[in-house]
Amino acid sequence: MSWSTREIADLAGTSLRAVRHYHDVGLLPEPERRSNGYKQYGVAHLVRLLRIKRLVDLGFSLSRIAELGEDDHHPAEALRALDAELAATIERLQRARTELGLILRHHVPADWPADVAPPDAAVRMSEADRSLVAVMSRVLGPQRLEAYAELLRAAPRDPTDGEFDALPADADEATRQDLAERMAPHLRRIQEDHPGLADPHTDAPRGARFVSDVAAAAMRELYNPAQLDVFRRARDVLRAEREG
Repeated sequence: MSWSTREIADLAGTSLRAVRHYHDVGLLPEPERRSNGYKQYGVAHLVRLLRIKRLVDLGFSLSRIAELGEDDHHPAEALRALDAELAATIERLQRARTELGLILRHHVPADWPADVAPPDAAVRMSEADRSLVAVMSRVLGPQRLEAYAELLRAAPRDPTDGEFDALPADADEATRQDLAERMAPHLRRIQEDHPGLADPHTDAPRGARFVSDVAAAAMRELYNPAQLDVFRRARDVLRAEREG
């Protein structure tokens, strides 16, 4: 019994291209040729091709299949390793589906770190604030990140939020100072309710200096000069209260 390349591909449930590729990478031996030059595949080729296709369908890479050779009794450790990889992939896909569901239900941007804070917190934030959260979630250490997450879960509201978000870059000094003084009590409550935010960045993966540099760069890019000045003025108000 012999078959052509197309016939054996059909029997194995694969494609001509796949059969040729398996020849090219050395997984499938080249068959003998008929007098007319056409390849003739036998039962052994079909069995080998079925084995390759089965392992590929299970998730084995072609290089790993080559390492297994012709042994039909696959090493238990190879199967266990593949099973662990598949379990990890399933878990990752399940997490992705959960996050996609949250994004769709709450209409939050895809860059929102759902593992840090609930999506409903993002809905109440400005685009700049959301972007800052996304950036800082990648550089903070575990302890500071947890304190940050607690703040986001609490989602404290400040009556001046809308004013701050809409503050034009050319706002005059009196407007900036007034807004800063009205923001200061809100910032004070945050500091009192979430003291962990003041902890040093001793557990930051890339060090405290890196966190400070990233935070400063993000602030400069996300907020206009008037908003940055209001932040500085509000901190000055709080500092004056402590020193007074």
